[in-house]
Amino acid sequence: MKTIFVFLILFAGSFAVNAQTSKAMTLKQVMLKQLKTTHNLEEWFAPLNVAIEGLTPEQANWKEKGSDHSIAELTTHLIFWNSEQLAKFLNQPAPAFSGNNNETFSAVNKNDWPATVKKADSVLTAWENAIEAADDAKLANWYETIGHISTHNAYHTGQIVYIRKVQGSWNPAKGVK
Repeated sequence: MKTIFVFLILFAGSFAVNAQTSKAMTLKQVMLKQLKTTHNLEEWFAPLNVAIEGLTPEQANWKEKGSDHSIAELTTHLIFWNSEQLAKFLNQPAPAFSGNNNETFSAVNKNDWPATVKKADSVLTAWENAIEAADDAKLANWYETIGHISTHNAYHTGQIVYIRKVQGSWNPAKGVK
């Protein structure tokens, strides 16, 4: 009987400690985690860094017959819109934009592809750093936009994974079979 009583006390104490240490995430933490899962944190789906790593410039620029965009074009599109919104968030001048979204999908030559991969990582890292540094008052006006950015990133990353599957360059061990 003493053993059961000691076990119950230890179990209850363990439960109380776990309940105190597991706090609900703040909205800022949720937004930050969503951006990270579309950038480089592997959880429910492949993030952008995983989706584009190891691609040759030829694979990045490959288009299936009749396909709208290549992986390189989708990556430059994500770089453009993440950079544009980040500049606004930081009250900096946004990149030049004619208003034609088609211009944000740019092919990348073989010499520029490695720099494009680094730029994608860099802009998403900058977003994460900006959110971490921002106060709640600033973020209150941006939560919806940040949510849309994460959704937009996930959408196009899914397209990238699909293109890699079609071209035969996707490794299913990377999280999407």
